[in-house]
Amino acid sequence: MAKSKGVDWQSRIGRRLRLRDLHILFAVVETRSMAKAGAQLRVTQSAVSRAIGDLEAAIGVRVLDRSPRGVEPTVYGEALLKCGVAAFDELRGGISHIEHLADPEVGEVRIASTEAIAAGLLPAAIERFSARHPKVKLHLSHTTTHAEGYAALRDRTADVVLTLDASERVQRDLTEDLQAEVLLHERICLVAAAESTWARRRKLSFEDLSNATFIAPPAGTAGAIALEEAFRGAGLPVPHITLTTFSVHARSVLSSTADRFIAVLPSTVLWFNPGLYPLKLLPLELPTPPWPFIIVTRKGRTLRPAVAGFIACVREISSAVAGAVDAR
Repeated sequence: MAKSKGVDWQSRIGRRLRLRDLHILFAVVETRSMAKAGAQLRVTQSAVSRAIGDLEAAIGVRVLDRSPRGVEPTVYGEALLKCGVAAFDELRGGISHIEHLADPEVGEVRIASTEAIAAGLLPAAIERFSARHPKVKLHLSHTTTHAEGYAALRDRTADVVLTLDASERVQRDLTEDLQAEVLLHERICLVAAAESTWARRRKLSFEDLSNATFIAPPAGTAGAIALEEAFRGAGLPVPHITLTTFSVHARSVLSSTADRFIAVLPSTVLWFNPGLYPLKLLPLELPTPPWPFIIVTRKGRTLRPAVAGFIACVREISSAVAGAVDAR
């Protein structure tokens, strides 16, 4: 099929391109088979073939090819699928918005959060939001912006991303399609089991910790950078890290149950979970400046009311604890 030189929107696209045909195309690509797509959608294979044919006639290019692995999208099909995802996402958002206007308690919020935020401030924000909007569905997924960036927003699997990030990284990674709001500045701290020999010492220096057993997040993260700069600032080599993990739970449990471990944690984890882990904040100030806790959303998009309400709750909780966290 020859590629069209131009597109007459009114006669070829506006009147002939149907959402149903796009939906069928998604099913064919997912199942790699027109027969399987028909079975999944409960329509005949001929109806699937006809829909794909109408789609190709409307845009003037072939969207599917057959390969040894089954039916696959052409380069034109890939482009159509990409914009189709955006179209369906916008339509879903519009319907959700209309539902919310009819019933203020209907909607959903998709949250992607790093574990440091999920183990600290986020539960308090969720508790407040769910008390105000008990019928709104919340979906929480884990993300690691250090490795994944903001793919959850660009893939449209999340409405908001909550993370700790350095200002330089924000400027580098956030493009014209994303925007970040700094909610508070997080301090990184060192903790040990409340009854450990480390916690019982009245005076402590970084030199004392040169041979300590550390648990920290991976290199390049806020916690790892703070630890490295603290030792280098004291004229000491970077300490050996016995375990590197993003898991706040693993860091907290290990350091609270084993005498020898010292863990690197965000201060809000301790602030929001007093008594959850038998940990004690060690009397050592990491010399790095506080790291921004940011909430990231897509730029230029009208937020659904439920999402806007959730962000408002996160702002309220952040504002309430910002002064206390900065003073720690």
